[in-house]
Amino acid sequence: MARTEKSPSLPQTVRSTEAIGEIVQQLRREQKLLQADLAGLAGTGNRFVVDLEKGKPTLQMQKVLDVLDLMGLEVSIRRKGSAE
Repeated sequence: MARTEKSPSLPQTVRSTEAIGEIVQQLRREQKLLQADLAGLAGTGNRFVVDLEKGKPTLQMQKVLDVLDLMGLEVSIRRKGSAE
């Protein structure tokens, strides 16, 4: 049975590495990319993409930011509770 992936609603507040991983995985699947495809485009190993999607908390921040940028995402830092 095929899974139906729902595109993540953006923007959203992210408070865990697991949440970042879920967003990356959803967008990758939405774009019909395999983990190996994303790894190749990002210039990383497949293991990095697997770990990113699982929410591994010890990944290199710059590599995570590079993958997010490649996927058309950006990180915005603001004080908690402030309006966007």
